[in-house]
Amino acid sequence: MSIQRILPAARYSEAVIVNGLIFCAGMVPDTHSSDATLQTEDVLAQIDALLAHCGSDKTKLVDATIYLADMADYAAMNLAWDNWVAPGQAPARATVQAKLADPAWKIEIKIVAAI
Repeated sequence: MSIQRILPAARYSEAVIVNGLIFCAGMVPDTHSSDATLQTEDVLAQIDALLAHCGSDKTKLVDATIYLADMADYAAMNLAWDNWVAPGQAPARATVQAKLADPAWKIEIKIVAAI
């Protein structure tokens, strides 16, 4: 079994590929916007870029876990998610409220995709 680490750092890799699956690290917003929809769009763009780097794309999503700092942002997050997810290709998904590492972050998304 081969394990490929993508963009490894001392603490974690941005993704790990094993057995035809890409396990991505939790992705957080780069934007300083306080708008949950814009933060979600930012994270989804990062996911697109990382998947492309790994030779995949959002049509191959298998699983997504979405962490929201406040469930009051659920509808705002879903607005961006619904516009992004490939029609007919939605992954299994869970959305939970969690205290995120940076108080400015409204969202973190962790995904698994096939190659």
